[in-house]
Amino acid sequence: MQLQNMEWEVKCQLMELSVIVARGRDSSIACYPAVETIHRDNICHIVKSPANVSWKIMKLATDVARRAVSSLEGAGVFAVELFLTEDGQILLNEVAPRPHNSGHHTIEACLTSQFEQHLRAVIGLPSGDPSMRTPAAALDTTLACVQWLGEPGFLLSNQLIGRALEIPGASIHWYDKPEMRRQRKMGHITIVGPSMGIVEAQLRVILNEESVNDQHAVAPRVGIIMGSSCYEGCHYDFKRV
Repeated sequence: MQLQNMEWEVKCQLMELSVIVARGRDSSIACYPAVETIHRDNICHIVKSPANVSWKIMKLATDVARRAVSSLEGAGVFAVELFLTEDGQILLNEVAPRPHNSGHHTIEACLTSQFEQHLRAVIGLPSGDPSMRTPAAALDTTLACVQWLGEPGFLLSNQLIGRALEIPGASIHWYDKPEMRRQRKMGHITIVGPSMGIVEAQLRVILNEESVNDQHAVAPRVGIIMGSSCYEGCHYDFKRV
């Protein structure tokens, strides 16, 4: 078998990250916290903010994104998509020179949304604070699938919106597109909350992956610190919580 002039791809485990970067007209740079993105058919579907990575990886991803945007011209918001390898390397995947759906969560989750940041950068105003205003956020981009085509799609979307309206911290953004086509982005739902575990559980409820009663099964991790083991008997109820 001839093996010359062939290209080989090696399959490896990767986490996909994204960093929204704003570049001002004066070349100033403001970076949002790195997020994890989960894709469906090469379309950004789920966004988790902040990404569940170490502080070191978060800094490395931000540095790579900052350098990538600094090397370009123009002012505005850029979405820098990255790969995180198993051995902790950050690989540059793609730079989108525009507000991006991996940054839509910033409307509710950050002190300055990516859209306001884009306007600030383009017209020469100082960058806003990109910090998160909430401990955790998750976003689901609603993609029309085969089951959503035609009239049934609008019924299913109404059911999705109805479930989201029952969830505290959920915000619905529907794009009001006149028809549903396969893989078309119809809207997105953002959930903010006190921990990623709670936010993910609420998202599963909205996506009809578990019942509302199950959403309380996930809770933030709690550490119990005691000065001496002699206090353990006095804090049985607390430990049980």
